[in-house]
Amino acid sequence: MADPKDMYQCQVHNCGYVYDPDKGEPKTNTPPGTAFKDLPDDWECPFCKSSKKTFRPLAGPGSTLAEST
Repeated sequence: MADPKDMYQCQVHNCGYVYDPDKGEPKTNTPPGTAFKDLPDDWECPFCKSSKKTFRPLAGPGSTLAEST
């Protein structure tokens, strides 16, 4: 499993999908080992179809956890 700072979660209400670079994403033909920053700009959440801009890291700078501390 990837480090939480390398995993990104969709922030759209009622979604919460987490992108794990160790797993990739078969629904979008993203191979395992692809970092979130390396996804194309037009990549979309495989569940709610929101843009890459709606994702935030699970931990570290820019995460919701960092803002709450």
